Amino acid sequence: MKLLEGKTAIITGASRGIGKAVAIKFAEQGANIAFTCTSLSQNALDTEKELSAFGVTAKAYASNAANFDESHELVQEVLKDFGKIDILVNNAGITRDGLLMRMTEEQWDTVININLKSAFNLTHAITPVFMKQKSGNIINMSSVVGVSGNAGQANYAASKAGMIGFTKSIAKEVGSRGIRANVIAPGFIATDMTGVLSDEVKKKWSEQIPLRRVGEAEDVAKVAVFLASDLSTYVTGQVINVCGGMNM
Repeated sequence: MKLLEGKTAIITGASRGIGKAVAIKFAEQGANIAFTCTSLSQNALDTEKELSAFGVTAKAYASNAANFDESHELVQEVLKDFGKIDILVNNAGITRDGLLMRMTEEQWDTVININLKSAFNLTHAITPVFMKQKSGNIINMSSVVGVSGNAGQANYAASKAGMIGFTKSIAKEVGSRGIRANVIAPGFIATDMTGVLSDEVKKKWSEQIPLRRVGEAEDVAKVAVFLASDLSTYVTGQVINVCGGMNM
């Protein structure tokens, strides 16, 4: 039997990068996938077909996770379409880098809203569902930057550090109802977000990583499967760094 057989997961921002890798791994393990994207682009529809090829039900939803009302509407739509929800992966995130003294209010607000407020919105919407069924699993994507900080990313670091505090708090609030909440903190992962960096910068980063390589989105997805499955039934409120030893 597959690790996530018969379960239904909502994954935000899953049409590319880490989110898509998580969706693929979940589908491989038998989970039905509801995933969000900013618009129902061809890429989103192609991802839907790619996931369905694993013999599961997959559906893309155009939804802005940073919008409170849209997040609540999404949860109700998924419930109507899939009948239940077992797992929530808050993955949506962006960067708007810059030194603090030059950072604009818009750069700050946009990153906080998309990276952190979106997690609140979806978790707020899904918690009553999980509490009613006395089970549920929340996985929040943070970053090693949220653990250790990084120059030029005060907004991103704040949003990802906030994700950690948020997760630990809700784990304590809802644990007695059979609901788990954990954090994955990826390190330097090869995605579209890091693809804009020069080869020189990537090489420099690799040299600072004990495993001497840049991580792959699949490395993060494997840990997400562990946290989403019954292999981790006694794990909650934890932060798992997936960084090749960069953050010890």
